[in-house]
Amino acid sequence: MRLNPILEQLGSYPIAVVHERARALRESGKTVIDFSIGDPREPTPAFIPEALKSNVPAVSQYPTTAGLGELRRAISGYLGRRFGVDVDPETQVIPTSGSKEAVFNTPLAFVDRGSGDGVVYGTPGYPIYERGALFAGASIEPVILRDDFVLRTADVSPQIWQQARIVWICTPHNPTGAVTERRELVDLLETARASDTLLFSDECYADVYDEGTYPSGPPSVLQVAGSGSPGVLSFLSLSKRSGMTGYRSGAIVGDPDAIAALKKLRTATGTASPEFVQAAAIAAWSDDAHAGERRRAFAAKRAVLRKAFEKLGMPVVASEAGLYMWVETDDDLATTDRLLDAGVVVSPGRFFGSGGEGYLRLALVPTVEECEQAVEVLVQCLS
Repeated sequence: MRLNPILEQLGSYPIAVVHERARALRESGKTVIDFSIGDPREPTPAFIPEALKSNVPAVSQYPTTAGLGELRRAISGYLGRRFGVDVDPETQVIPTSGSKEAVFNTPLAFVDRGSGDGVVYGTPGYPIYERGALFAGASIEPVILRDDFVLRTADVSPQIWQQARIVWICTPHNPTGAVTERRELVDLLETARASDTLLFSDECYADVYDEGTYPSGPPSVLQVAGSGSPGVLSFLSLSKRSGMTGYRSGAIVGDPDAIAALKKLRTATGTASPEFVQAAAIAAWSDDAHAGERRRAFAAKRAVLRKAFEKLGMPVVASEAGLYMWVETDDDLATTDRLLDAGVVVSPGRFFGSGGEGYLRLALVPTVEECEQAVEVLVQCLS
């Protein structure tokens, strides 16, 4: 069967190999503690599924692309509380079916296929930036991130800035947990506007952070974008903030012209969140207390694991925010194999792209008790 050559070029996720080995261990009866997938196991707060169930209609009808006005207002209200920004819910917000599809599909609205439009993104990073760009027909411009794993203006050459249609940043960063500080956001935005480049910020982990390091939370590009957020889009998600990975619920917020273009695109593709899921999202965006409880649960796991790596003399890089720990090691593949044989599943850094070699990513999804069990294995295997 003939396939889209891009699909063949990308192939499958490398992490699938690790998952197959982990599954075999489970089937053999071995206890496995899995840090490989960012899918938290804390129960979704009860008021969220209650809101969903109470809004399942007797007659099912198509949802609109623009989403419920109440949901857009709830998202706008959250942004006001969290970041102190004023966002127009009518023109600057569009709900999405999670963030992955939104990140993948958005370049389709802005890339002029065959014109040489470039899409810039940091590596190691979330593979969907590259995949969405390629399917949209853009030229890809990966930038290898070093040291603190923050993409800065100077990391992109002036020539690439002029060719770029889109520059992606991710803060807090997947896979490292690095945070782009406000001054760096300002610099990126000024350069993007000077070169007529759209600045897209993946902020899906904005509410997962260590409160001691970030008392007010990591900043958002919306805070530096000014009124109307010209040239800027922020991508948000309830997956980690509210434990709603299976609900597939997120939002895109920013430039009204860009949001209008996305409404056209998403209407054409029929991409819209079911209204009973939107009802659950309204409840989630309207409440901040549960997000704080989840944030502190992740921080407790991070603290347990950090002590183990400190004892082992393995540097933990960045990792003060987001759902992940990024740990330096001599050989990420060999270390992954050694831990997997002992029943602890981690992801080799190289699976997230160039620049990830020599690091491990641990997703903070097992329970605190499981993290404590994993510490014993880590110390035994890696001492």
